[in-house]
Amino acid sequence: MHIDIDDYKSLVSPVRIDDIDFDAFRREPLSADVRRCLRYMHDVELHTVCYLRDLLVTSAHRDPAMTTFLTFWSYEEYWHGEAIGHVLAAHGEPRGESVIRNLRRARRVREGVQPFLHGAASVVAGKGLGAIHMTWGAVNEWTTQAGYAQLSRRAGHPVLSELLGRIMRQEGRHIDFYASRAAAHLAGSRVAQRMTRLALERIWRPVGSEVMGPVETTHLISYLFSGDDGRQMAERIDKRIDRLPGLDGIALIRRARERYGAGDALPVAA
Repeated sequence: MHIDIDDYKSLVSPVRIDDIDFDAFRREPLSADVRRCLRYMHDVELHTVCYLRDLLVTSAHRDPAMTTFLTFWSYEEYWHGEAIGHVLAAHGEPRGESVIRNLRRARRVREGVQPFLHGAASVVAGKGLGAIHMTWGAVNEWTTQAGYAQLSRRAGHPVLSELLGRIMRQEGRHIDFYASRAAAHLAGSRVAQRMTRLALERIWRPVGSEVMGPVETTHLISYLFSGDDGRQMAERIDKRIDRLPGLDGIALIRRARERYGAGDALPVAA
């Protein structure tokens, strides 16, 4: 689905939380596994501005429609992290600025070199960068939306389901932009198709995994994507990727699911 950037701008807003009963989480707390997933999602959503920083040192900054989208994408992702932070706070857990400050302090060397790496990659990728960037974004948004849907199903908490449903609707608009732009870039160039396929096969990892590390990523994926429903969700995402020009049969999400130990049985809660 193509999304017009002016139409998208008119829809942008913080995810609505003024009518969410966060006290419900004090009355009916979420399980330890669900809260652990929420901590992952909170940290990654609030780290989005750093992804934006890395993208803007590439040739992506030359496209005004792209920079407009990325500005509002980062804005909405920030409010997703804030909304999840309210759920964590209701459980007496830290959230927001203090958590993210510590996260960035622990990654200060890596974060310092990331803009240089992305700038260099932009030069190497050349005209293929747009296809790689848009496809990468589409995959990340598909998996993020699926993760929220799976977490809602696993938790079975009506208030959390309402909040995550609102976040998922905004993620859906992000998907529309990324996926439509990815298809357009890929359709016009066999070189872009080959470069994008190579980048996904060799470099792509689940969104947030570089920030959160292998232990937390393994927990998230094994908890959310184990069992028949998790396998079916992964297959649906792979089918969406298959429909992008030149990416048929890449099986990206199936391989990620296997890499991070999501079997057919649900994990036993710690």
